[in-house]
Amino acid sequence: MSVLVIGGAGYIGSHTVRLLTQEGYDVWVYDNLSAGHRAAVPEGRLIEGELADHDRLSQIMKDRQVSSVVHFAAFASVGESVLHPAKYYQNNVVASHSLLTAMLAADVGEIVFSSTTATYGVPETMPISEAAAQQPINPYGFTKLVIEQMLRDYQRAYGLRYAALRYFNASGAAGDGSIGEDHRPETHLIPIILQVALGQRGSVTIFGDDYPTPDGTCIRDYVHVDDLAAAHLAALRKIAANATKSGDWLELNLGTGKGHSVKAVLDACRQVSGHDITSVLGERRAGDPPELVADPSLARQRLHWQPEHVDLEGIVETAWRWHRDHPRGYGDA
Repeated sequence: MSVLVIGGAGYIGSHTVRLLTQEGYDVWVYDNLSAGHRAAVPEGRLIEGELADHDRLSQIMKDRQVSSVVHFAAFASVGESVLHPAKYYQNNVVASHSLLTAMLAADVGEIVFSSTTATYGVPETMPISEAAAQQPINPYGFTKLVIEQMLRDYQRAYGLRYAALRYFNASGAAGDGSIGEDHRPETHLIPIILQVALGQRGSVTIFGDDYPTPDGTCIRDYVHVDDLAAAHLAALRKIAANATKSGDWLELNLGTGKGHSVKAVLDACRQVSGHDITSVLGERRAGDPPELVADPSLARQRLHWQPEHVDLEGIVETAWRWHRDHPRGYGDA
């Protein structure tokens, strides 16, 4: 089975490429390397290109007899999306439409899409199930929701089989420390805190301590990147197994079902790294909901998927191993 992984040189994409390769899939990575890293991709498996070039992309799918696509490529900073929404609509929505156009031309009918909990906005109840209303409060979340709607429309009109996997907070690194998280600039909480431990930052900013949560800081559900990769594998297998059912689809939350506050994550990083990490208090960021915690029961039911990394300190340990051994990220590769 040949799989084309869009954005496979990025954080979650590279971990998924690694797992799919280990499982015997013929994996190709299509990435423009604007945020991904060449060193994160197995040798000889990277195809550099833009999603806007749908004719070339379609020909690549035909030449390599691609049967399924996994789509990770997107800008993913909530704060930046508020400041620069045009950038997000162009890169996320328009580029995804180009990808779907290429898939139709190449007769590729299966896709696993990297979506997000940000499509829910500020849900009225916790934990968040797939039945919750999708009412995003920032452009990033809305771009992902638009793509989900495109998938639904393509499913009805063209029989597309798809899985939209709504991540909660991706975290951690490969257990052997060989690949991990390396964003430029870094926007995720755990690596930012660990950069302070490494002396690469002077402090970490806590954006608001007056939220309606037990310690006043935002609560998030941290799901390990290897568990996300395993969910993509399970989703690929699920929609491929139902290949005779035109238009099979999945829309699932991926999280642990357990939330941790910013202060709790900070304490875990201090404990794991052994460093006294300085924090400062800042103002709330636009578009930040107080709490986002998954109800992952439907993913367990439909995919038989169960996160293996549920302990916060255990997740941080894998991240610390990567950042400690690769202080310049893939620049040390």
